[in-house]
Amino acid sequence: MAEASLDVSVVICTYTAARWHDLVAAVESLHRQSKPPREIIVVVDHNQCLLERVHAELLGVVVVENSESQGLSGARNSGIAVARGALLAFLDDDAAAEPDWLARLCQCFEDARILGVGGTVVPAWSSKPPLWFPREFYWVIGCSYQDLPEKPVVVRNPLGGCACYRREMFEMVGGFRPEIGRVGTLPMGCEETELCIRASQRWPQKIFLYEPQARIHHHIPLSRASWHYFRTRCFAEGLSKATVTQFVGSKDALLTERTYIIRTLLGGMVRGVMNGILHLDGTGFAQAGAIAAGLTITIAGYATGIIARRFTRPKEMNR
Repeated sequence: MAEASLDVSVVICTYTAARWHDLVAAVESLHRQSKPPREIIVVVDHNQCLLERVHAELLGVVVVENSESQGLSGARNSGIAVARGALLAFLDDDAAAEPDWLARLCQCFEDARILGVGGTVVPAWSSKPPLWFPREFYWVIGCSYQDLPEKPVVVRNPLGGCACYRREMFEMVGGFRPEIGRVGTLPMGCEETELCIRASQRWPQKIFLYEPQARIHHHIPLSRASWHYFRTRCFAEGLSKATVTQFVGSKDALLTERTYIIRTLLGGMVRGVMNGILHLDGTGFAQAGAIAAGLTITIAGYATGIIARRFTRPKEMNR
């Protein structure tokens, strides 16, 4: 791959006016970057009223409509199609980036091996987070769940709403698959996982990084702090992982998940139980129980997805 000139286009995808104030804050955070983006692209996902409002009220942005099928993957692909930067960054419409977010992400691309870089997603809770909600499951709310390393580390894939990629990657392996990812409020995911695995299979010598100092703050509404959302999102994640295996194979699709279960989840359960016993802290027992329940529900979703595949006509896979 040729060296990127390090100019960056930032894509924000949005679908509902209910997040208008968050969207405005997201755009404003990009205008305050120490490394200004070449352009800010706001993609509106099949919502004509919202499209007109963005055109009328948001200044300093390129506004486009999702020209593909409804959903986050199609919206991101629509943004990629019009972006002019050598690097393409993605920010969620309900998140605000710290001023050095882009600078820290782009700095990593000085290494020619880097295909993409992700940062840290910090939860900005609308209300006090529930005591039972374990840090190990912060991915449920779209936030970073691992302990922060001291320096950038190699990862399988960054979190989709806080990431930056080389344009050439999309030109060579294609965009986000419309069969995977969130559509409206349906809490599916893993579109960035499949994309990064697909790229790594094409270029085994290339890598993705996690830059912990590149931070965004993700607004977490009260509805996502509920047990209902927790279990629904876990089940949907299992279904999504089953779909990913359809395209990239189960070995690559689940490699990181095996390590996550053994090191992160089992460690979290042990820690929660020990806190409950040693400190007579019911929160520890509650979090350990939530970890066990979340893992069980996610596995159930994955099994459901695998079984469903066997009774449906397999889709053509493009490697």
